[in-house]
Amino acid sequence: METPHPPEPKYLKDEEVSQECMSLLSTLPSESGWLSKKLHNYQGFWHNARQLQGVISCQKHFQAQDTDILLVTTPKSGTTWLKAILFSLVNRTRFQQTEGDHPLLSNSPHALVPFLELKLYVDGETPDLSSFASPRLFSTHLPYISLPKSVQDSKCKLVYLCRNPKDTFISLWAFTNKLKLQEIRTNSIEEVFEKFCEGISLCGPFWDHVLGYWKESLKNPEKIYFLTYEEMKEQPDLHLRKLADFLGCPFSSKEEEERVVDAILDICSFDKLSNLKVNKEGKLPSGESNNAYFRNGQVGDWKNYLTAEMAQRLEKICEEKFDGSGLKF
Repeated sequence: METPHPPEPKYLKDEEVSQECMSLLSTLPSESGWLSKKLHNYQGFWHNARQLQGVISCQKHFQAQDTDILLVTTPKSGTTWLKAILFSLVNRTRFQQTEGDHPLLSNSPHALVPFLELKLYVDGETPDLSSFASPRLFSTHLPYISLPKSVQDSKCKLVYLCRNPKDTFISLWAFTNKLKLQEIRTNSIEEVFEKFCEGISLCGPFWDHVLGYWKESLKNPEKIYFLTYEEMKEQPDLHLRKLADFLGCPFSSKEEEERVVDAILDICSFDKLSNLKVNKEGKLPSGESNNAYFRNGQVGDWKNYLTAEMAQRLEKICEEKFDGSGLKF
């Protein structure tokens, strides 16, 4: 007797979108996806169908408040870690890092800092955000051009995080393979490397996403804090203090004496988060296992997977794309 297949998780159900979204999809360029069947190009960037429904709904209905904080990232650039850090930073007077009931100990960072287009608006409905304490903390993978107008027009703050494209690619390849159903073959590294180099990846092209925020951060540094994963890994205490200053909640001399910076970095460390029961065994409402978001968090892991030729090709593409911008990885 055959073992019945488990039900398909929500994140793979491309067909469960509104009629409005289906009509739009039929007009957009599409390519085969890494995880979902298709990726669709909207406003110059690639999205799967469910995410695109969230993008459109979010653009139409999300009303940013001046006190909002948005964590914006390219996919697989350290989002989970920075969600934990920003949540702890912003809520440090509500929840003590050393207390056993800190929300991070029993909740995924993705539950505490929800994605606008991947959680709150993904079903195409307008969520009730009245329960969010101020400052409201959200996250998104949206490119700058696709942000809701209210985000661009308000005084809300954006923290932008990106990562070396070679590590970003490897993390995205491993992540999408981990989320595939067992009966579906995994993507070969060569197959998706070609797509990544052509700019076809979730919320890609990678370089266009990064450049959009880089240029805006130069124009408006009071609104956008631009950060790389490598910088954060190298000097986490420095950038945590800078983030606190940027968000208008600097550490007091008393907090410095009490080593609150160290306490935040400790509770948000990869080792601490990845070994929590909620992150080893829990699942998000959309069906992803929390442990899929914890691989190794190392800088330079791409060296274990990419050939010299692949690395050189990606470096050359990024060199050309970022030429004249002042941005280097």
